[in-house]
Amino acid sequence: MTEADEEKVEVVVVGAGLAGLSAAYVLAQAGVDTVVVERGDYPGAKNVTGGRIYMHPLRHYLPDLWDDAPLERHVTRETITMMAEGASTAITLDNDKFREEPYHSYTILRSNFDRWFGDKVAEAGGFVLPKYRADDVLVEDGRVVGIVMGEEDEIRADVVVAADGVLSLIAEKAGLRQAQQPKHFAVSAKEVIELPAKSIEERFNLGPGEGAAQLYFGTLTKGMLGGGFIYTNQDSISLGLVVGIESLMEREPKIEVHEILEDFKARPEIRNLVADGEIVEYSAHAIPEGGINAMPKLYSDGIVVIGEAAGLGLNMLITVRGMEFAVASGVMAAEAILKAREKGDYSADSLAHYEELLKDSFALQDLETFRHVLGFMENPRLFNFYPQAVCDIFTELMWIDEKPKPKISTTVIREGVGKFLNWSTIKDGLGMLRI
Repeated sequence: MTEADEEKVEVVVVGAGLAGLSAAYVLAQAGVDTVVVERGDYPGAKNVTGGRIYMHPLRHYLPDLWDDAPLERHVTRETITMMAEGASTAITLDNDKFREEPYHSYTILRSNFDRWFGDKVAEAGGFVLPKYRADDVLVEDGRVVGIVMGEEDEIRADVVVAADGVLSLIAEKAGLRQAQQPKHFAVSAKEVIELPAKSIEERFNLGPGEGAAQLYFGTLTKGMLGGGFIYTNQDSISLGLVVGIESLMEREPKIEVHEILEDFKARPEIRNLVADGEIVEYSAHAIPEGGINAMPKLYSDGIVVIGEAAGLGLNMLITVRGMEFAVASGVMAAEAILKAREKGDYSADSLAHYEELLKDSFALQDLETFRHVLGFMENPRLFNFYPQAVCDIFTELMWIDEKPKPKISTTVIREGVGKFLNWSTIKDGLGMLRI
C-alpha cells in the first residue's frame, strides 16, 4: 500500500451542518470510511438559523435519530405580523392539531443540536475533524479526487460531499457553481436572548414545552425585501431578521443590518417580549433566496453538492424552510453514494442517482411549486403600502372618539376601496395566483 493509499478515505464531507452530518451519519452507519471536515471549533460553532425545523417531511429520514434529539419547543402558535410606521396588525393561529404527537415542528438551537449530531456521527464510526478548512478540490483527469486544506494538507477520497454552505467554495472550485446574482441571496442577523422558561410561556401565552413562531414583514426592513422572526426556545428567544442582499446594496442612504435589527428590537411589539433578557449569542449568515432558479449543478465525477451549498432553501412567503431540505439532501446523497459504492463507480453517471432521488422527494417538488415567490416578493408594496393600508383600516374600525361611529361596512368600503381598488393592487392580486 502506498502512502497516497494510506491517506485516502472513501468519502470526505466538507461542512458539519445538518446536510453534511446527515450524509456522514448514513454513510458511517453503513460502514463507509467517512471523514467530516469542519472549519469551526466544533459542529454548530459556525451554523446559524432562525431556529425552526419541520418534522413531518423528515420522520422517515434518520428515524432512529429524532426521539433523542436535543430539540427545544414544539410550535403550537403561529403569528404573522404586518408592521407599519407606529402600528402593526397580527394574525395568530392556535390549533390543537399542533399539540398532537408526533409534533409538527420544533424550535432548535443549532449550536446545541449540531454538536450532539456530530457526536452521533462519531458513535456511528465517522470521523469529525473540527478546525480544518477546505480551500480547494483535488482534480485528476477531470475528476474530483479529494480536497486541499491550507497549503499542504490533502485528503483523497472516492467522493467529496460539498456541504459547506450557501457560498460553497467547494462547488465553485469543482466548476459546479457559476457566478451568482445578489438577488438570489439574503443576509440574516440573529440574537439568542436568554429568558426564564416561565417568562417565555407567560409572554407568549404558551404551556410548558410549547413554542411560538412569529414572522414580521413591513416597514421594519426600511422598504427592502425581507422580514423579521422570533422563535421561542426552552429558556431563550431566537430573534432576528433577513434582508435581501441586492436590496441592501441598492438602498440609499446605506444602512447596516445590525442597525435595522436594533430598530426592530426597539419596536414596542418586540421590546416588551424580550425585556430583561440577556443576549448570549449574535451571528450573521448568508442564506439562499433564489430557489430552484439559482441552484448549481448537483453532481459531477467524484462529487455531490447538498444542503445550502446546493441552494436548497425555500422562502414560502408565510414561512422560511431549509433545515428539512438539508437533512433530506444529505440522506439522499448518502444513498446515491452507497449505490455507487456497490458498483465501484463514482462517475457523474452513477452519482446522478442523487438528483433522481431529490426529484422524487418533497425537496425539489416544493422548490418547483414555489419557484415564483422571489419574484412576487420583489414588490416594494409588500413592505410599505400593504402593511400601512391594513393597519389604517383596522385603526379606523377600532378607534372611538367623540364623533358618531359609522357602520363597519361604511368604514371598510371607504378605507378599503380607496386603498386597494387600483391597477397596481389588481396586478399584485394576479401575481399572487402564481404562488
